[in-house]
Amino acid sequence: MATVPDPLIWEIVRKNNAFLVKQFGNGNAKVQFSKEKNNLFNVHSFKYFVLANKKTVSFQPAGKDLSVVLAITKSKRKNKPASVSHRSILK
Repeated sequence: MATVPDPLIWEIVRKNNAFLVKQFGNGNAKVQFSKEKNNLFNVHSFKYFVLANKKTVSFQPAGKDLSVVLAITKSKRKNKPASVSHRSILK
């Protein structure tokens, strides 16, 4: 299967995607955020765009105790969504 270059994916979905949140700041200035799962800073830019980057990291709480789930995506498993991320629990 041929792979699509990451900058091309970003150019296609840059202006319209389901995770894009547009808000108005001071005056007419637009601020764009992203609600993607592995986007740690919620910034809408190519650097933090999950679908166009090969490796991403996310932290999530893992229950009532003080443990955290660290999820890292694997760059070689893009065609298999079920096994694309490696999850480990940090206590």
